[in-house]
This record gives sequence, C-alpha cells and structure tokens, in this order.
Amino acid sequence: MAHIGDFLAEMLLHYQVDTVFGMPGGQTTALHDGIARRSPAIRHVLIRDERSAAYAADAYARLTGKVGVCDVTVGPGTTKLPDGLVEALNASIPMVALVGELPLDWLSLRAKGVASQGMDQVAFLQPITKATYLVPSLTALPDLIRSAFRVATAPRPGPVALIIPHDIMDAEWDEEKLRVVVDDRNIRAPSLRYGPPAADIAAAAELINRARRPAIIAGGGVHGASAADLLTRIADRVKPLVVTSLSGKGAVPETRDYAAGILNPLGSGAAIDLIRHADLLVWCGSKASQNTAMNWTLPTAGQATITIDADPLEHGRTFRPTVALCGDVAETLAALDPLLAAAPRPDWAGKIAEVKAAHAGRIATEVASASVPIQPPRVMHALAQRLTPEDVVISDASWSAGWIGAYIPATEPGRRFLYARGQGGLGYAIPAAVGAGAVQQTRGRGGRVITVSGDGGHSYAIGEIATLAQNGMRVVNIVLNNGTLGWLQMWQEFFFSNLRQSVDLGFGGKPDYAAAAEAMGLKGIQVRSPDQIEAALDEALAFDGASVVEVLIDPRATPIHSFRRRLAEPGKVSARPGTVYELRAWTVSPALADEPAG
Repeated sequence: MAHIGDFLAEMLLHYQVDTVFGMPGGQTTALHDGIARRSPAIRHVLIRDERSAAYAADAYARLTGKVGVCDVTVGPGTTKLPDGLVEALNASIPMVALVGELPLDWLSLRAKGVASQGMDQVAFLQPITKATYLVPSLTALPDLIRSAFRVATAPRPGPVALIIPHDIMDAEWDEEKLRVVVDDRNIRAPSLRYGPPAADIAAAAELINRARRPAIIAGGGVHGASAADLLTRIADRVKPLVVTSLSGKGAVPETRDYAAGILNPLGSGAAIDLIRHADLLVWCGSKASQNTAMNWTLPTAGQATITIDADPLEHGRTFRPTVALCGDVAETLAALDPLLAAAPRPDWAGKIAEVKAAHAGRIATEVASASVPIQPPRVMHALAQRLTPEDVVISDASWSAGWIGAYIPATEPGRRFLYARGQGGLGYAIPAAVGAGAVQQTRGRGGRVITVSGDGGHSYAIGEIATLAQNGMRVVNIVLNNGTLGWLQMWQEFFFSNLRQSVDLGFGGKPDYAAAAEAMGLKGIQVRSPDQIEAALDEALAFDGASVVEVLIDPRATPIHSFRRRLAEPGKVSARPGTVYELRAWTVSPALADEPAG
C-alpha cells in the first residue's frame, strides 16, 4: 500500500532532488520508506546530528542551484536546525526542511512536552525561515509542497520549513485524489529573473564608462545567479578592479591582472589597499555587509556607487547608491554588457599592478616559510598547487576563511569555494562536505572535496567525519591545529589586557585529530614539520575515501591584518574594543565627479 511518504518522495523526485540529508524519526519513517522504494533515483544520507543536515543541504544547494532538502523529527530534531536555517536565510540559499510533527488532533498536548517531544514548532521556526507551513490536511499537502519550493527558489532564495503531522505522513496515498504535479520553474534558484528599467541601465553604463578607477565588488549573488562567466567576460573587456566577498570568491578568476582577491579584514591586503583608490564602486550581488564594507567605512565620501541586487530592500540599506539596479544579477549584467566600452585606463591598471606586486612579495615569503611550528600559508600554497578544476574547497568559520581566501586563488569562474558567511558559525565545513561529497558522487567526475578548519571548528562536528567514511566520500579534512580558539584568544589578549579565559583546546598533546580519524574509519595523517606537508597532502588526495590531515601550526599565526600589526608591536594592548562596532553614518553616494576622489 502506498502512503503519503511515497507521495512526498515522488514529489521530491519531480523537483530533481536526488539526495535528502537527515535523521530518521518515528513521525517521519513513512518518508524514509518512500525514499527507499525509489532508490537509487533518490537516496537518504544519515547524518549524526540534525544540525549537520541543514548544513549538508546548504552545500548541496550552493553547488547544484537546486533546492537542498533535509529532514528531522519532531522536537529535538527541530531544535537542532536553527544554525543551518539561519545560514541559509542570511546567505540566500534555497532549502526545504521537512519536519515531523505530532498528530493533528494532539494540539493541546504539544505544550511543554506533555506529548513526548511536543513543542510549538511553527513559532520556533518562523523567525529563521522565509516561510514555515504546518500541513493542516491531506488535500492541502500538494499545494504546500509546491509553495515550499516556490518560496525557497523565488528571489530572494532562502529556507522554508514544511511541518507534516504524523497522521498525515502515515496516511494512505490515494493516487487519484493526490496527483504528483510540480512547477518545474521552481527546480532551481532563482526561479524568476527580471531586469532593471532601461533608463537605470543606461545611467549605470554611463557612470562606469566615465569612471577613471572603477571597481566591482562581487558577492555571493553572482554565483546565485550563475553569472560568473558573464561577469568575467565583461571584466576582461572593461578591466575594472575586481574584488570579491568571501562568498563571491570565484566570481572572476583571481589570476586575472585586474583581480585583487577578497575584500575583508582577513582577506587580501591588495584588495584592502586598492579599493579606497577607486572612484566608482559597483556592488554586484553583494549586500555590503560589515566585513566586505570594512566595518562600513565603504563607500567613502568621494566614491560613486552602483548596486546590483534582486532584492529591492538591499538598495540603500547602509548608503544611498548613485544608481540602484534592482534585478537579477545575470539579467542586469547582460543588459549592461553591450553598453560598456573597453576604455583603456593605463594609470589604474598600473596602480593595480603595483599594489598587487608589493603584496605578492610578502605572500611569496610567507608560503616559503620553513619555520616550526608551521605557518598556515605554506600549507595553503601546497594545497593550491594540487587542486583541479573539479575540486571543491570548503571553509569553516574564523581564520580558515582568511587562509583559504588569501592563499588559494580561484583560477576559474564559478562556485568551487564554499564559505559559511550567512551566520559565520563554527562547525560548517564537515557537514557541508557531506552535501558536497554527495554532489560529487552524483556527478561522477572524480572531483574531491577539501575542508579547512581550525581545531575549534573541526571539533564542532567531528562525529560527521564518520558520515564521510560510511558513505565513501572523497573528502580531505585539513585541521589547522593551534590548540586554541585563535581569534578569541587574540581578542582577549589585545582588548582585555592579556586575558586568557576558556580559549585553550589542547592539553598534553591531545586531542590527536589524526588518531581520532583512524578510529572512526578514515585515513589520519599528522604533520609536524613543513617538509612533511607535500607528502601528506599527496597521500590524502590520492586516497579513495575520507581522510584527516592534522597540521600543527603556529598559535600566533593569524590572517587578520590588524591583528598582525598588533603582534608586530608588542605591548600595545587596548583596554576595551574601540570603534569596531560603530556604524558609520548613512551616506549619499555622489555622482562621478570630474576629478574623482582618492
């Protein structure tokens, strides 16, 4: 007998969902039965912690453009979802969370767990999703599934929770009454694309053509719109300075002469130096967040601005743009393309080359370091030399983002670097590798997944390395072990008079992350000196399975430029943080002046 779990699995198949990530529960077993009946067209990947399910679905969605789907049971399954849902909401990632629920007529028994695991799941999930739906009846289910995928993929994409009561999930499926009908426009995000008015396009093109020192700040919205190839083609002709947010890495190849890397306090020194010399900033699929806008010191008073974003609420949030282009990034760039001239800007090109060369010298010294403990740039450089275009690199939060961002260049346009910047929480990398590993297996092209985490981030989801091994995923997990929560340790030291409280993770040579990996069925390799780096990476990358490469690094190494300056000037410690939290005044960006500022 077919049941609603079969219907739900069939609907997922019609939305081209081939993998669901989650943890079974009694209330959702019918769904797992429906998936099992349709294997291998659709499969379920068991994760160890429901929090990881949302992160895995997030990575799946980023790499495929399709909706990432995760499932959890009622109560304790649901309460572990928020980290992944907030990440997807803030980063505009299409996701549907299938959530179990008590039977419909147990409404009065949900409060305070009178019925086992009961809680008000709608109230809990609504603030951290684009929409949360509680299915009230069998007849409403098909439309609510379609609504979930429509809302998840519509501009602006994001997560949707679909709560399905136990009695509905287990009900018999009458195929004559409930038909499998989906809207194929909502298989991938964005499901709708639109462009700005022609007059706004013309005004923006004129501004770009007149600029002497134009700069494009490309964000994750470029990848969300699958616009990296188009942006690269335009930049190759126009040759502005191009920098990216962390999420936008790969929007253009960072090997281009005009590309200066990631604009972020822990990103590219060249990007930070150059961006203030620009007379025009084009924010392309970037929400001008705290880090990309350098604590909202950008744009400066003399810089004209253009914003390109599909979300009308992003235009003017922290500054008033000179020209606001409200539309899909790809559609907007396509409209701008024929209007943009290939005007030579030799002075600007020379400035970009000069600043990049100055920083390249410093980087060359860092990546060649033979010091012990190991310097992370040396590890990243060795990894960069071994990557192929099919590989995916996933960053955990904190300093891993800077090490990857500044020392592993994106050599081709496209999204092959994943960053958890929607919320910036530790513990993203390994669960995301489960999602990325599933995509790589489905594609069957031999690509590998590489995660880079500190020992703090790796510890958050260490149980999921067993998930990687169990599923035969080719994932190399690089753990940069400095024995401490490095960012917090230095924050305490600099701003709280050398405080060192609850930041140390290492004790007596433990934990041994390589040994823990071996115990959980992975290949474990520990690296203690620079001359071991290359051989360790070669062994892990060649291994047909999951591995952990633990690298013992210098606890004083940091990618944050301001922290480096403080470390170079001992004794200069502030009593408390200063203006880092101060939001600069909301400004009006000027039109491009005849004599640009900078």
